[in-house]
Amino acid sequence: MAVSSLRELWRYRGFIRASVQREVQLKYKDSVLGLWWLIGSPLVMILIYTLVFSRIMHSRLPDMDMAYAYSVYLCAGLLQWNLFAEIVGRTQSFVVENANLIKKASFPVISLPVIASLGSLVNFGIIYGLFALFMLSQGLFSLPILLVYPLVLVVLVAMAFAAGIILAVFNVFFRDIGQLVPLTLQLLFWATPIVYPASILPESAKAWLSWLPLYNLMTLSHQLHLGIAWSLQLLLYPLGLSAGLTVLAMTVYRRLYGDMLDEI
Repeated sequence: MAVSSLRELWRYRGFIRASVQREVQLKYKDSVLGLWWLIGSPLVMILIYTLVFSRIMHSRLPDMDMAYAYSVYLCAGLLQWNLFAEIVGRTQSFVVENANLIKKASFPVISLPVIASLGSLVNFGIIYGLFALFMLSQGLFSLPILLVYPLVLVVLVAMAFAAGIILAVFNVFFRDIGQLVPLTLQLLFWATPIVYPASILPESAKAWLSWLPLYNLMTLSHQLHLGIAWSLQLLLYPLGLSAGLTVLAMTVYRRLYGDMLDEI
């Protein structure tokens, strides 16, 4: 099933590429500045994080004397979280939102969540590119970020996509899932050290929270971007989890595809 799906996606790669491009263009079609919002909006966000938390609130990380340490910590976590949440949110609703299209689709249905995920990656790439420029201007961008951080993103995207597919299938039969996902994401956001450092938590809490899907990925991302000691071992648990979710997603999608079409 996985091989045949990949072949279909490759066969329709032109359609997928054009759809992602059209999605990005349509999003800003009627605005005066158009595609410049892709740059302007994230740039303002990064400036706000930097000025408010580092210059106005004078937020600091424990044992870090760097002026922009908390801003880097915050951006590295939030940008990564927003990518995860956007992929999960958009993927889990793709069947319900595209029911009429799916019924008469002459293209692989799985391309729809792929298009949504690639659109999210384009947005992330632009925002992260600006963040990387800021890191470079401060002399903080390092080789480990260039070599290791893409692995973090691959695991994160795979995990988000697989979770979204599973939720999308069950959302057809249990529409409450669509309402529970935003609430669950909010709980997961505050339970994961994204806006606060994990060092402020008691050891017992860290032991439990380390089982959360994004805990290790956030920790590794923060370590890489702050230039402190990092370990690839942090990828082992998220990698295993994403692999397990991928297998589960393929199984659920294959077995319930027919019932899903009948339900919509």
